[in-house]
Amino acid sequence: MKEKVTELLKDIRPKLQADGGDVELIDISDDGVVSVKLLGACGGCPMAQMTLKMGIERYLKSKVPDIKEVISV
Repeated sequence: MKEKVTELLKDIRPKLQADGGDVELIDISDDGVVSVKLLGACGGCPMAQMTLKMGIERYLKSKVPDIKEVISV
């Protein structure tokens, strides 16, 4: 699952990088919780939580049904 998520994040990264941010995969737990770190402008953006839940989490869950949640660490 880690390889699949890594590849999917490559689809998201250009959109984040266009706004001065980025995302890094930290870990995937056995129960389907994906831990990511928002970097650059995304790290301090007031919309970061919306980007995480409505953007990254929604996209990953649509492609990998085993993912239960995406959290920022």
